[in-house]
Amino acid sequence: MAHEATAPERVRNVVLVGHTGGGKTTLVEAVLAATGAVSRPGSVQDGTTVTDFDEQARKQHRSVSVAVASCEHAGIKLNLIDTPGHPDYVGELRAGLRGADAALFVVSAVDGLDGATALLWDECASIGMPRAVVVTKLDQPRADFEESVAVCQRVFGEGVVPLYLPLHDEGRGGADDAVVGLIGLLSLQLYDYSGRTKPQTRDADPEHRELVDARRSDLIEAIIQESEDDALMDRYLAGEEVGLEILVPDLERAVSRGSFFPVLPVVAQSGVGIHELLEILTEGFPSPLEHPLPAVTTPDGDPRGPISCDPNGPLVAEVIKTTTDPYVGRVSLVRVFSGTLHPDSAVHVSGHSERFAGMTLENHEDHDVDEKVGVLTSPLGATLRPTGRCIAGDICTVARLTRAETSDTLSDVGDPLLVEPWLLPEPLLPVAIRAASPSDEEKMAESLTRLTIEDATVRIEHDARTQQLVLWAMGEAHVALVLDRLKDRYGVQVEAIAHRVSLRETFQSASSGRGRLVKQSGGHGQFAVCEIEVEPLPAGTGLEFVDKVVGGSVPRQYISSVEKGIRARAERGLMAGYPLTDVKVTLTGGKAHSVDSSDAAFAQAGGMALEDAASTGLRLLEPVDEVEITVDDEYVGAVMTDLSSRRGRVTGTEPLGNGRSRVRADVPATSLARYAIELRSVAHGTGVFTRAYVRHDSVPANVAERILAETADAPVQSSSHG
Repeated sequence: MAHEATAPERVRNVVLVGHTGGGKTTLVEAVLAATGAVSRPGSVQDGTTVTDFDEQARKQHRSVSVAVASCEHAGIKLNLIDTPGHPDYVGELRAGLRGADAALFVVSAVDGLDGATALLWDECASIGMPRAVVVTKLDQPRADFEESVAVCQRVFGEGVVPLYLPLHDEGRGGADDAVVGLIGLLSLQLYDYSGRTKPQTRDADPEHRELVDARRSDLIEAIIQESEDDALMDRYLAGEEVGLEILVPDLERAVSRGSFFPVLPVVAQSGVGIHELLEILTEGFPSPLEHPLPAVTTPDGDPRGPISCDPNGPLVAEVIKTTTDPYVGRVSLVRVFSGTLHPDSAVHVSGHSERFAGMTLENHEDHDVDEKVGVLTSPLGATLRPTGRCIAGDICTVARLTRAETSDTLSDVGDPLLVEPWLLPEPLLPVAIRAASPSDEEKMAESLTRLTIEDATVRIEHDARTQQLVLWAMGEAHVALVLDRLKDRYGVQVEAIAHRVSLRETFQSASSGRGRLVKQSGGHGQFAVCEIEVEPLPAGTGLEFVDKVVGGSVPRQYISSVEKGIRARAERGLMAGYPLTDVKVTLTGGKAHSVDSSDAAFAQAGGMALEDAASTGLRLLEPVDEVEITVDDEYVGAVMTDLSSRRGRVTGTEPLGNGRSRVRADVPATSLARYAIELRSVAHGTGVFTRAYVRHDSVPANVAERILAETADAPVQSSSHG
């Protein structure tokens, strides 16, 4: 039986975030080993860590999905939420943030910070989430704690202050010496981990005072600035000694409310700093009682009063992650915001696709159903330990909720509620896929549906224009992960093929055409003649059909057949297989036969007339998207230059403050196929963008030639793949 939280104030939900390879998973292993949750820490390279239990994570030697590992320290239940650092898996990161009340930013002393981590810091700041910084990999060559702290202070801003300094072997302080302990800047204590899992504590030696004096003054002043005692700073500046009995509570309160951000050096492999980190997690980070809760409505959208983190309140819980286990079935990772979840109890499951901001989830249909909860478990990675209940503020896993998906709300059957959604990014990298064989095709649709239930940043759509099945993902690594899971988990082999943007065709100028169908073959013949005039219309008009036949040259009963034939031929395209649009087709005359004319004959003749009119020249139209890029100010110029190279037209720029700007541009969709990947390079990881269709524009002649050549080399796929 897992440790069961007795009250919300005895729970800490902490998400670990940072750049891939920063050491988040290794840090989780060290904490689990220090608290006795595991007998010995596992290795990322060996694939033996608790939170990297996903088969793809073991293959790639990096986290690819959010995972929770629970442990206990000093009577506090710690739910450690490990998240991937790769930007392609930002959906998993969002899930981790949703389940957490505080964030631990893990920064490598060798690799430093990346743009995505800086953006995440700002995002956490915008919602007031408490944060601390752990500097890892201090045991590696070129590791520099002082430089890492300086970078964090420059990028993250005020309030980022170290609580400890790393102690090198024999106190020599050399950068190449092994880190064997810490020096506490407040306590002036030396925490010696030499050959121990728990530190031996003693007063710092006199030679250490030179290392800590300046840092200690900065720390004390930073804490006093956050104190609720307005007179404390005056007393301190007047020379009064401020004791630890005042500083430590003020420090903990400042950390808990998200206005002070301690920095801790940690060597996870040797355990240096883990004991001090546990103190911050349990004493400094807030309980769920101190963290704001999301708003709730009824399933119909009617606002409800605010909920509170009360185990005796109405049940409000949310599915923050869904996985599929081949033996257990669907497993839901659940954060309980209010009330208490019990095994074998009935709950209402509510899911609405429009809840995902900015996303169109056509694979996630709305549902409001009652289900029965099975066994509740406390997760230790893939190990699910049974628990008797899950109270408000805690996290658990629930098996066999057959309809529950990521972001769904669990509530009381008699009082259904819906939790305000969290922000999920729009997948912006399109890749066309097809089954490798007929047997794969039979299994592909169901397998893709299961994967989209697990990962809400995967979108599957069938493009009726190009007859392609399109996988929308966050980047190349994300696409590879989806295809690997299809193969390894479901035995479905899928190929990625070139994605075709749905273009259109239109007339360059007014034209006329004649369609004549005359067939005599001994039996009932076919006879129909149509005469039409075609003229271009403004963009976005579509195809307009006008009947101007006089004198009955085309009998009234065949007019609709002519229109049907023209529209069918326009849909198939006249030049490159793309639909014809923005034209007015006027039927001006024709001929009929009293015996051989028919609806089918006039439909075919109408299509032939349209083909004849097209001989004067057509042009291609391409979709144009309005793109909004938010980026650090220093990369605005590079972004605008890159947009110009994509035939984009910048329509405006807007400073957003805090060193960020927004760039708006109209860009042909054919130039945006890999923009989700290429923007990361142009903006050094600091750029995010959205796109929305606005219109179709003419394709320049040189580009049209290339597109037509590519179309000839890549025939349209059969619709059977959809």
